[in-house]
Amino acid sequence: MENKASNLPLIGGVVASIGAGLCCAGPLVLLLLGISGSWVGNLTLFEPYRPFFILAVVSLFGWAGWKLYRPQTECQPGEACAVPQVQKRRKVMFWLAALVALILVTSNYWVLWIV
Repeated sequence: MENKASNLPLIGGVVASIGAGLCCAGPLVLLLLGISGSWVGNLTLFEPYRPFFILAVVSLFGWAGWKLYRPQTECQPGEACAVPQVQKRRKVMFWLAALVALILVTSNYWVLWIV
């Protein structure tokens, strides 16, 4: 159970970053995939909620980073956070998810260069 609970802030951060990038990167990705229609323009309706999504991304990734990089003295022997291989895998997943989140959150700046 502790393993699944430790992934929630990371998963929540990625979902919130998708919400933050939905207004800007969403239409571009859909058009690049060949999906079009008048409803694609409605994705810009999420633009006013973008600051809330960004706040959620920062807070959830902060929580996930705190849980990942907290002192090992809080881990009981035999728990997942005490196993070095698990810690390394979680750190790699954390930084990959943080990179994806950064790309999506900053999408309104770099999408203009692609279009």
